[in-house]
Amino acid sequence: MNNVQKLSFFLLAACSLAVPVAQAQWQPLPDKAPEPADNPTTPEKVELGRMLYMDPRFSATGTVSCNSCHNVMLGGEDNRPFSMGVHGQMGGRSAPTVWNSAFYSGQFWDGRAASLEAQAKGPVVNAVEMGMKELDVAMNRVRQIEGYQTAFAEVFGPDAMTVDNAAKAVAAYERTLITPNGPFDRFLKGDTNALSEAQQRGMDLFASAGCIACHSGPAFSGPMLPDGMAFLNKFPTFSDNPYVEKYDFLKDLGRFEVTKNDSDKHLFKVPTLRNIALTAPYFHNGAVPTLDEAVKVMAKTQLNRDLTASEASDLVAFLNALTGEFPDQPMPRLPATPGKTFDFSSAK
Repeated sequence: MNNVQKLSFFLLAACSLAVPVAQAQWQPLPDKAPEPADNPTTPEKVELGRMLYMDPRFSATGTVSCNSCHNVMLGGEDNRPFSMGVHGQMGGRSAPTVWNSAFYSGQFWDGRAASLEAQAKGPVVNAVEMGMKELDVAMNRVRQIEGYQTAFAEVFGPDAMTVDNAAKAVAAYERTLITPNGPFDRFLKGDTNALSEAQQRGMDLFASAGCIACHSGPAFSGPMLPDGMAFLNKFPTFSDNPYVEKYDFLKDLGRFEVTKNDSDKHLFKVPTLRNIALTAPYFHNGAVPTLDEAVKVMAKTQLNRDLTASEASDLVAFLNALTGEFPDQPMPRLPATPGKTFDFSSAK
């Protein structure tokens, strides 16, 4: 049994318990995300990462960028059940929000990427998403653009136009996508008027019902663990209810699709609840259109509990208090290729 499997076994037990939670377990979202020692954040690196994140020229068709599916002008995704990639193809899972993704210890719904740096490489060579055959083919396009040549040299030094450095720049930018100081955070810091009565009731219910057993930590996505040890949970835990068939929750086998281990069937990364009011539709398959319905689905499939209308309303009110303050996202001026372009028709 590997580390992920051991952790998953523990989490399945922990997340099924509805336990009282002390006030000390609530955590405000930090203003700054943790960063790895080998990829310190600098303003120049962040700006390079922002350009790469927004640039569609590194997809096979020149039409899809990171921001196409993880739109920082919205809630960090695209409000679609499935995102559209190259050639109009649709993905198989709902795009998770990029906002506050720096607080995950594993990336993608199945936790297969250990870090933001590793995650940044995946969509580029995914046949449905950005469609490039190899990472170095995409990087060759970057190398041909004079403005990127200058930017990479300023950030990483000479001869630094590598796939790894491009991923480091994108990850550095993503670590700035933090939304602190929402009503919940202000309440924790002493502003007793930051939450309404309904939101405070929802907060109490969130703890007493057991939601916080899995949706804990500053991002409400579980504890902060070492990179590569994704915080996973079985979904659905209780499958004998109408929601499972209605929303086709058993179709996707989750982490099993990566490991082929039976014990990993239907294990998914616990998603952040930060800004959850802005990221409909919900769940890994984007099948649930509203937050009110999602709350009822979660209570039944994960806690085997039927919520009253007032309980669901209070929980939704509390979840709305997790919407934070979004830093401005100025669109970068992308470096041009005067007098020439790439052969996007070959889609290679």
